[in-house]
Amino acid sequence: MKILMQAAAAAAVTVLGAAAAAAPLTLTPANPQPSGVKPGLAVVYAYPQDVKSLAEASSALKIGSEPGRPIAGLDNRDTEEGQNTLTANRPLHVAARITGYVKLDTPGIHNIDFLTNDGLRASIGGQIVGEFDGRQSCDSTVLTQVEVPSPGWYPVDILYFQRLGTACLHMRMGPDGKRPKWMKDSAFGH
Repeated sequence: MKILMQAAAAAAVTVLGAAAAAAPLTLTPANPQPSGVKPGLAVVYAYPQDVKSLAEASSALKIGSEPGRPIAGLDNRDTEEGQNTLTANRPLHVAARITGYVKLDTPGIHNIDFLTNDGLRASIGGQIVGEFDGRQSCDSTVLTQVEVPSPGWYPVDILYFQRLGTACLHMRMGPDGKRPKWMKDSAFGH
């Protein structure tokens, strides 16, 4: 039994060490840099009969979607029961594809996470930086370490869904070694 416990402890240390040694994901800035960027993020919605996964959300958007009013950014606090999700025309069973840019002014290593209710796959600068494939109350994704090579606009592509209850979608980011802060809506454009 003692040998099994030692082996399990050694395996846990190896896994943690490998995760800590993983290189940050390098983000790729938009090329060319966009001009005439409007505030907020573009969004298209689908309204499936039910949605429980990112695959179902993606399928619903492929079957039929409609443009929505742009969202101000990624600081969308938890709604009250019955309030519409983001800028959708209903509160429940919503799938969304959110696109645009985020302006990142400080090069270097940063940490990103999201709070989401329900599912999310977020890509910035060509890298998946946040993912949760399921249903949850407004809770965080795993913290992702990224490298911002230069200041500028970075493409954003998010698949999101909300099933039942309330909805939220937030992004936090901060320099490595410091606590991530809420991203201001003014950092986003489309």
